[in-house]
Amino acid sequence: MDKIISYRNAIKKIITRYGTGSPPEGFEEYESQIVFDDENGHFYLMDIGWSKMQRIHGCVLHIDLKDDKVWIQQDWTDSGVADELVAEGIKKEDIVLAFHAPYKRPFTGYAVA
Repeated sequence: MDKIISYRNAIKKIITRYGTGSPPEGFEEYESQIVFDDENGHFYLMDIGWSKMQRIHGCVLHIDLKDDKVWIQQDWTDSGVADELVAEGIKKEDIVLAFHAPYKRPFTGYAVA
């Protein structure tokens, strides 16, 4: 299987798993929105809702496929998805922790760009 297709499938699997969980405590209205843009290589998990009269609209996960690498742009999961992507067969040298500043990336154990 083509590397990018297998990477795309792994990303979708992980985002879908996070997107089908229970709503956080205290949310009166809650919806997880899973957005897959295969053509452009963008994958999102959004939380939408209300909690104690406060609007919730945030990106939980944002992962891009760019230059044959997996770019984790945003990750608000408890444990982080990078290790899960490795467990799905994606090489560490193909994962960029883009939420870290470029000068910090060489110290992460993952790709720098």
